[in-house]
Amino acid sequence: MDFEENIMKRQNSSEYFDTVIGHIEDIVIGEEFQRMVNQFMECYYYEFEPGEENKIIYTEIYQKYTHMIEAHIVEHLNRKMTCFDMDLFAMELENKKTQLDGEIFELLYTLTDFLAFKDMVLDYKAFKEGAYDDLSKGISVTGLQK
Repeated sequence: MDFEENIMKRQNSSEYFDTVIGHIEDIVIGEEFQRMVNQFMECYYYEFEPGEENKIIYTEIYQKYTHMIEAHIVEHLNRKMTCFDMDLFAMELENKKTQLDGEIFELLYTLTDFLAFKDMVLDYKAFKEGAYDDLSKGISVTGLQK
């Protein structure tokens, strides 16, 4: 087996996918990444409105977001892995979409699914505008009667 075949075999394996996910988790929890995403959201969340209609500006914002996130992740993964391939990883991610759950996958789906991105931005907007339910108001603690 030659070098290229070995890399392709390795890249198609679950081990490769799990390794990439582990590195992405490390990147995503970093302060630099969090600051970058928050600054992006602060710049653009006000543009989005709930509903079926998607304005042209949404596409431009989505393209900026995907480019920014992909560039950041790829740059960091290339430092950690010698054979990282974003196209192959994105394909594997899409193939496993129904099997994967968790915050890291939700973030990654925003790179390939506009509606997931729009939902994320609208959730951020609701949070910023205080339009979310405060569940703590309905909680009461009482002692047990003896």
